[in-house]
Amino acid sequence: MNTNKHTELANHAWSVADLLRGDYKQSDYGKVILPFTVLRRLECVLEPTRAQVAEQAAQLADTDIDPDPFLRAAAGTEFYNATDITLKKVLADPSHAMKNLLTYIGGFSPNAQEVLEKYEFAQQIRKLDGADLLYQVVGKFADLDLHPDRVSNHNMGYVFEELIRRFAEQSNETAGEHFTPREVIELMANLLLAPDEDKIFRPGVTLRVLDPACGTGGMLSAAEEHITKMNAQARVEVYGQELNPESWAICRSDLMIKGQNPDNIVFGNTFSNPGHDEVRADYLLANPPFGVEWKKVKEEVEWEHKNLGEAGRFGAGLPRINDGSLLFLQHMISKMKPASSGGSRVAIVFNGSPLFTGAAESGESNIRRWIIENDLLEAVVALPDQLFYNTGISTYFWILTNRKSPEQCGKVILFDARDYWQKMRKSLGDKRKLLSPGQIDEITRNYRNALAIAADPDHPAHAKVKVFANSDFGYRRITVERPLRLRFELTEEALDKLAAAAPIKKAYSDTEVFRKLLQPLVESRWSAKTDAISALKDAVVGVGEPWPTGAPFAKLLRDALGVRDPEGELQLVKGEPEPDTELRDYENVPLEQDVEDYLRCEVLPHVPEAWIDHSKTKVGYEIPFTRYFYVYTPPRSLADIDTELKALEAEIQGLLGEVTQ
Repeated sequence: MNTNKHTELANHAWSVADLLRGDYKQSDYGKVILPFTVLRRLECVLEPTRAQVAEQAAQLADTDIDPDPFLRAAAGTEFYNATDITLKKVLADPSHAMKNLLTYIGGFSPNAQEVLEKYEFAQQIRKLDGADLLYQVVGKFADLDLHPDRVSNHNMGYVFEELIRRFAEQSNETAGEHFTPREVIELMANLLLAPDEDKIFRPGVTLRVLDPACGTGGMLSAAEEHITKMNAQARVEVYGQELNPESWAICRSDLMIKGQNPDNIVFGNTFSNPGHDEVRADYLLANPPFGVEWKKVKEEVEWEHKNLGEAGRFGAGLPRINDGSLLFLQHMISKMKPASSGGSRVAIVFNGSPLFTGAAESGESNIRRWIIENDLLEAVVALPDQLFYNTGISTYFWILTNRKSPEQCGKVILFDARDYWQKMRKSLGDKRKLLSPGQIDEITRNYRNALAIAADPDHPAHAKVKVFANSDFGYRRITVERPLRLRFELTEEALDKLAAAAPIKKAYSDTEVFRKLLQPLVESRWSAKTDAISALKDAVVGVGEPWPTGAPFAKLLRDALGVRDPEGELQLVKGEPEPDTELRDYENVPLEQDVEDYLRCEVLPHVPEAWIDHSKTKVGYEIPFTRYFYVYTPPRSLADIDTELKALEAEIQGLLGEVTQ
């Protein structure tokens, strides 16, 4: 099916909006259109066996036999409808349209009814009937041909996605939270499965595929199709979880139509109510929503992190509350098969944030460290910007596995695919670029041969592929200290601080006496702390007045009198130089480099008195992707700029001359 065809079908369904206008808010159009489209699709799928199912249902009506397995067998699918009602029959009896339609829905198998209930379909039917719109809406969908012989499951996915995109636009929701462009999914499946041809081609192989943020199921469908295209005899079991009820219902109905177990698609929040506790998948892929906070499930996630540690899903660390992307990845890693059982491969779509957000030993950095030090990260692939419907920013595939090939152990591939795109004739939301089939093939081929390409400077794609050791992404964040140097002077402000200090108030009933004793010393300067304190103390004690003692007053004196001065007195604490917090600096030193060597070569030539406070050293991990692929572009010469400016001036003068003639 071409783009025009599935757009035509979506337009037919969405034309119902013209009927709803006035009685429904724009943001509620999808609540009618989506469930009616699902209903019509189910009806078209069941059409060939409708008579057999109705006959079987009639035979079992007055018996104690559970009809469910018999009706499924008669329908030849995982679902059925036990009535002989269709949308056309509903139209044939206008005065009883609502009653017959509700009876029709009630005749579906429990799994199909559960799908329609997520749309609150019965409530919408009653509302349409009350607005005298039900008959007209049913008429629109009764004419919509969604028979599997003319609209495949794959293409039906396009229709649903187009409807959801429009629904999201009307509702000001984020369409990209529900589905991913199909060519992006195809590339993702290619990279996920590329190294596994031998495994997939095994006779009688059964493979499990899991998407914990499955949306309408596009990624699951693409992975299944990719595997069965490689091995028609392969058995693929797909599992998913989805929080959005409309998307969940579409994904579940898709599995029912394909004959897969719809119970494998779980409704709910992956973090707080994870499905598939016992499932360990061969392949995991997901496009979790970008930058979505996890505040609603904060209590459950933090409890699991604190109490279960690495026995749970989030032992590596917790990211900041406003982006749960790395929580999804940790969840997926927990669903990988052990390497001893064949291992797994993972592909996930991220924006740039998880690559570098978070300082050393932050939650994000600790998660990256855990993934990289356990040699799970196979590659990061940079994609073009403007590929997705809901964002124009750059995105990345992270590919992980716990069964790397021997030649790739301890290494990570970075693949810059940002230049592989072509412009769309018409944009969809923020999506203005797409990946052509040829570009997908080229990226897949280069990914498969990445190690050889990186090692061959003459290869055309050499500049796009780099291979790093795991440790290259690690660094030590060192704290570079410099000594505190002070000169000392008594100013009016310093005298005010001393007079207002608690020890002075305790020693003097009238602090003005203390002030007057020191007033003659205002504007005095001393190079040494002891000289300054002695001068002040002599001025007070010399006339018989008390001078407070103790460490707190001594510190207060130094803080009040001291002024930072590069040539001032070196301040010591227990015989060691006291660090100046205002001169404190931080440096990121590559993990493989000795920090003392770094200090000696990079710091001491400029700041000879500096030292490292090793007690504050932290280890961090980041993947500065764009830095690795940065190519310096020299600025244009001044002569070129001057020539262009003169040409523009001449052009402007010519235009002005034409205006004034």
